Amino acid sequence: MASIKQVIAVRTDLEMGKGKIAAQVAHASLLGAENVRKSHPDWFNEWWNGQEKIVVKVDGAKEIEEIKKIAISLNIPWSEVTDAGHTQIEPGTTTCISLGPAPENLVDKVTGKYKLL
Repeated sequence: MASIKQVIAVRTDLEMGKGKIAAQVAHASLLGAENVRKSHPDWFNEWWNGQEKIVVKVDGAKEIEEIKKIAISLNIPWSEVTDAGHTQIEPGTTTCISLGPAPENLVDKVTGKYKLL
């Protein structure tokens, strides 16, 4: 079976603090994992042993939308995090998106060009 990984793309334009970014990435990872556990249990089970996660940075909402659009076209499970607005961000702001856990070769088609956070 292909290597399975999860990639989380985080917006850098929001200038979130390190703790806020960590919380948003955790939300994205958990939402994505639960989504895949239900929709692709074989991918989830393969990923669960090592739980490979990569976090990349994107400039803004436009890139999040582009990632989502490509993921949908390739049938890659995705999960978007929208902030509740209790601390640093306006309510309803999309902060990050997770892809997978899914086969690495699929995920890389979408996020391979982005730099690590």
